[in-house]
Amino acid sequence: MRFPCPSSSATLRPNQKPEKEQHHMADDLLSARETSTYDAASIQVLEDMEHVRLRPGMYIGGKDDRALHHMVAEIIDNSMDEAVAGHATWIEVELHANGHVTVNDNGRGIPIGAHPKDPSKSALEIIFCTLNAGGKFSGDNYETSGGLHGVGSSVVNALSDHLRVEVAQNRELYAMEFSRGVPQTKLEKIGAAPNRRGTSVTFHPDPEIFGSLKLKPHRLFKMARSKAYLFSGVEIRWKSALPDGDTPMEARFHFPGGLADYLSETLGTASTYAEAPFAGTVSFEKFNAPGKVEWAINWTPSRDGFIQSYCNTVPTPEGGTHEAGFWAAILKGIKAYGELVSNKKAATITREDLVAGAGALVSCFIREPEFVGQTKDRLATTEAQRMVENSVRDHFDNWLASNTKSAGAILDFLVLRAEERLRRRQEKETARKTATKKLRLPGKLVDCSATNRDGTELFIVEGDSAGGSAKMARNRVNQALLPLRGKILNVLGAASSKLGSNTEISDLSQALGVSLGSKFNIDDLRYDKVIIMTDADVDGAHIASLLMTFFFTQMRPMIDAGHLYLACPPLFRLTQGAKRVYCLDEAERDKWLEKGLGGKGKIDVSRFKGLGEMDAKDLKETTMDPKSRQLIRVTIDEDDPGETGDLVERLMGKKPELRFQYIQENARFVEELDV
Repeated sequence: MRFPCPSSSATLRPNQKPEKEQHHMADDLLSARETSTYDAASIQVLEDMEHVRLRPGMYIGGKDDRALHHMVAEIIDNSMDEAVAGHATWIEVELHANGHVTVNDNGRGIPIGAHPKDPSKSALEIIFCTLNAGGKFSGDNYETSGGLHGVGSSVVNALSDHLRVEVAQNRELYAMEFSRGVPQTKLEKIGAAPNRRGTSVTFHPDPEIFGSLKLKPHRLFKMARSKAYLFSGVEIRWKSALPDGDTPMEARFHFPGGLADYLSETLGTASTYAEAPFAGTVSFEKFNAPGKVEWAINWTPSRDGFIQSYCNTVPTPEGGTHEAGFWAAILKGIKAYGELVSNKKAATITREDLVAGAGALVSCFIREPEFVGQTKDRLATTEAQRMVENSVRDHFDNWLASNTKSAGAILDFLVLRAEERLRRRQEKETARKTATKKLRLPGKLVDCSATNRDGTELFIVEGDSAGGSAKMARNRVNQALLPLRGKILNVLGAASSKLGSNTEISDLSQALGVSLGSKFNIDDLRYDKVIIMTDADVDGAHIASLLMTFFFTQMRPMIDAGHLYLACPPLFRLTQGAKRVYCLDEAERDKWLEKGLGGKGKIDVSRFKGLGEMDAKDLKETTMDPKSRQLIRVTIDEDDPGETGDLVERLMGKKPELRFQYIQENARFVEELDV
């Protein structure tokens, strides 16, 4: 269970020339490009692929709906890399009636020659059957690319019960088939292809991994359309044999205006403070680096703020260094403009004020980006922040100076936001100073000393023993604790009178300073982060599920605003001499046991049976200190929020037959039991 772009009608072109003729025209257009340097020798093998099917979460983030669609994104990203490199002009994404999906491009085609390190295998087989094999490690074949780990194609292959690759090169067509990562045929020449070039990958996600989950046309449609916005030089063709509401069965996307077009469509008819968005594209040539940054931003009173960021056409929903650089440029620019026009209040504007009411899109292309995790949710490349900030800042200063009417309207809006924020903060500080008088706070709550909500954290811990360790490990200034005894009430189906009389729920709502259900007001929330911290075992997971169900049903806006988190306490501590490593699970433990810690002597393995067994030092270092801990932000799938509600009802509702049905459907996917 995972709690973790607007759509519009596509441009349909019914009078396009026949597909074969388009293939031939594209071949002629690209024939002048040098392709001899991209051959079998370009593919580097780093190590063999292992444990993909056993641990899919390590590679695609899990087995849920998001991970399923991420498989398609991995293959599309390979084609997008060809387009961005200038070797492809179109990409086709087709969803078939049998659940297979095909991604086709007119690029150079995957190398088919024998690989130098293993002449018995083709480079294509190495790519699809070997983890960490690809043509993007050296940077010689792609200046920028979305796939750098050499993982995408092989992982998709390993998690598909059928995958077929077709490569058209030198007017010949080659094909190879796989099942669950194992070749079913040799690479075969299957005929002439005088009007075709590029790569076609058709695959079907394995039901043994994903169960009854199916690829959804509306999600793939949005994915395909967003790729066309991100690179104006490519045409994306969409086909689907499966009806899905208003999702077109066939469409073509080509947006010469790039992100500016995307933002205009996203904001629609909403009123904006600037007559035209601040948008542009700048290369990183002055930094002696390949790549570029493209952006578009405007402010509107008609909707909440949002930002969508990308690196090398890969979405980065958790942001990263490129987002930080973009907002730094906008913030410094607007403050400098305020000083220029003698508006002293501009100095109080913060990033929080900028984001409110802003619709922003940022896309950067850089060589060898560093992502956090294989699913690439956040960019970690340090240099990207400096390059994006400097590139955007120069243009923003000029834009403000040449668009004084829009600049004035934006500045006035942001100053009002800053004043409102400061007023709210003052009210919160006043309220918090007398909180113990105004609120009947639960006796078990160990509150923090901060006088305002910003930066404060409430840890909901399991049991008094864990609370004792956490009390010593916490930062008294901004970290509060609320120990819970046992498992809270399952709120699904419980009567309102029962909710009101339940001690644990009453303590929770009082500690947070809010009411339940329709009376919940997020402005009353007393803490910036609410962190569920339970033991890393079955009981702990059950308590966390009950708490998430409670927040989902009674305090949904808190999740939507990004205030709910899960702590990630380790399950093991490994010690070798003076070296010490914490492991979240058995897989991480086994990895360290295999390669060693770098210390002397035997590796001592300790398993934490609960948070109460961890001393304050361990708990602080692994779970509570922001400098070293890991947190999981609880989110709700924006593409299909109803699915989250349905799943919660099935697993946590009053009907046991729905739970039994879910267990029957998914029991075979359980990797291991902790009993």
